[in-house]
Amino acid sequence: MKKFLLLITFIFALVNLDYAQTQNIENLLFNLPDVIFKKIETPDSFELAYELKIRQPLNHFDPSKGFFYQKAFLSHKAFDRPTVINTAGYSKKKNNILEITKLLSANQIAVEHRYFGESLPDSMDCKYLDLKQATADLHHINQLFKRIYTGKWVSSGISKGGVTTIFYRYFYPDDVDVSVAYVAPLNKEREDKRIYTFLDTVGTDECREKIKSFQTRLLENRDEVLSYLKFYCIGAGLKFNYLTFEQAFEYAVLEYPFNFWQWGGSCVNIPGNETSLENAVEYFVSWKDPLKLFSDQDIKYYGPHYYQSAAEMGYYGYESYKFKDLIKSLPTDTNPQATFMPNKMDVSFDGSLLKDVHEWIESDGNKFIYIYGSKDTWSACAVQPSDKVDSQWFFLTGKDHGAARIANMSVEEKQKLVTTLERWLSLKID
Repeated sequence: MKKFLLLITFIFALVNLDYAQTQNIENLLFNLPDVIFKKIETPDSFELAYELKIRQPLNHFDPSKGFFYQKAFLSHKAFDRPTVINTAGYSKKKNNILEITKLLSANQIAVEHRYFGESLPDSMDCKYLDLKQATADLHHINQLFKRIYTGKWVSSGISKGGVTTIFYRYFYPDDVDVSVAYVAPLNKEREDKRIYTFLDTVGTDECREKIKSFQTRLLENRDEVLSYLKFYCIGAGLKFNYLTFEQAFEYAVLEYPFNFWQWGGSCVNIPGNETSLENAVEYFVSWKDPLKLFSDQDIKYYGPHYYQSAAEMGYYGYESYKFKDLIKSLPTDTNPQATFMPNKMDVSFDGSLLKDVHEWIESDGNKFIYIYGSKDTWSACAVQPSDKVDSQWFFLTGKDHGAARIANMSVEEKQKLVTTLERWLSLKID
C-alpha cells in the first residue's frame, strides 16, 4: 500500500511539474507584445513547443506602412540553455530541429522568411522585400525573446537561410554570440561567374564530358524528348505559362550540371548512348524533377527569392553558347539568367551591399562557423577564409549541398568545431 501511495504521489508531482512548466512559459509568452501563440506537438527531448505569429512592421523604419504576421516555431528546452534562432530563407512548414540546436541542447526559434509561406503582407509588392527589412524581422524577434531567454544566442541557417544569417549578423552584430552558416553562397555579382569555373573543373574530365554528352543528346533529340516530357508533365500537373514548354525544357537541360553536383549525382548513373532515349528521359525527370523548377508552380513559389537575387543577393546564369546550334528558345549570345521575376517585372541590381558584407566578413566577421561541401556547386561562392578574424571554416571532402553537415564531419573536424563553440559560448558540450 505504501508503494502504491508513493507511486501516486510521484505521478501527481510530475503532472503538477508539467502544468507549472506550461503555465510558466505561457505566462511569459502572453506578456510579450506582438506575439500570438498556440501549443503544438513537442519534439523529442524538448519540454514544450509553440507555433508563433509575430506582428512585424512591413517597413521597420516607417511603421505607418502597415504590418503583417510572421510565422515562427518555438521549441522550449530550458530557461538556462542557449537559444538558436533558425534564419530560414524560404517558408517554414514544420518545426524541424537543427543539428546545432541538438548539439548545444538549446532552445530554438525557427523563423519563416518574410514574403514566403504564411508570412505574407496584404500586398506582394516587393518594395519591402530586402535584406535590411528581413534581418530587422529577426532583430525584432531576438529583442522580444531575450526577455525570456537571457543566455547565449546562436543564429543558424542552411543555404539561403545560411546567407540570411550572414546578413543578419552584419546588420545586427550584437544580437547573437555565434553564427553557424551551412552551405551559404555569398555571391559577388548578379551573375556570379565563379559558378562556371566550378562546373568546368569539378570532378573528372570523363564525368564532365559524360554530363555534356547527356545534355547534347537531349537537345539533339528534342522532338522525341519533348513528346515524352509532355506526358510526364500532364501526370505531374505541371503548367507552363510564365515560360513556354520549350523554354522550360532548355532551361532544365542547362540546369542539369548545376543540379547534378549540388545534390551529389553519380557519374555512373548518367545514361550513355547505349541507354534507350525513353529510359534516358526517365532518368532526367527522376533526377530532382528538373522541369518542375521551371513550371509556373515553382516560379511562383520561388518568386520572392528570385526578386531578392536579382535585386541585391546575386545568383547565376547558364552558358547556353556551349550548345549554340541546339538551343532554339533561349538566347545564346548572352547567358540566360536563372532568376524569374514576379509578374516579369524589371529589377535593377545593386551590388553595394554584397561588396560591403564581403569587406566586413574579411575584417570584422568574428565567431562565424561556415560549413560547405567540396562537391556542392554552391561552394564556388563560399565565404573565403580570412586570418584577420576569429572564425572557422569547414570544407567537407566529397559532400554535397545536403550532406555538408556536422553529422558527416570527420572526428577531427567535429572536435575542432566543438572546442571552438565551447570557447566562444563559455559552456561545456557533451
